Amino acid sequence: MVRKRVRFTFEGDLVKDPVIWQMGRDFAVVTNIRMADVEERYGWVILEVDGEPDEIDRAIAWAETKGVRVDPITGDVVEG
Repeated sequence: MVRKRVRFTFEGDLVKDPVIWQMGRDFAVVTNIRMADVEERYGWVILEVDGEPDEIDRAIAWAETKGVRVDPITGDVVEG
């Protein structure tokens, strides 16, 4: 198992979709929100995704097809 850190950015109605919950349900990954700033029409989330590398890649690719912008994060994430 590995852990990958990414930043998800949601815009418009996508903010209200349970994308992160669906990832955990539909793929063999565990998600952990480390930081977030979500408003009515825009939001971002720093997300840790644990699982097998191929399954993490499949889950992230699926999120991108839903319209989520996904950016990699390097280095440590500091809770705030």
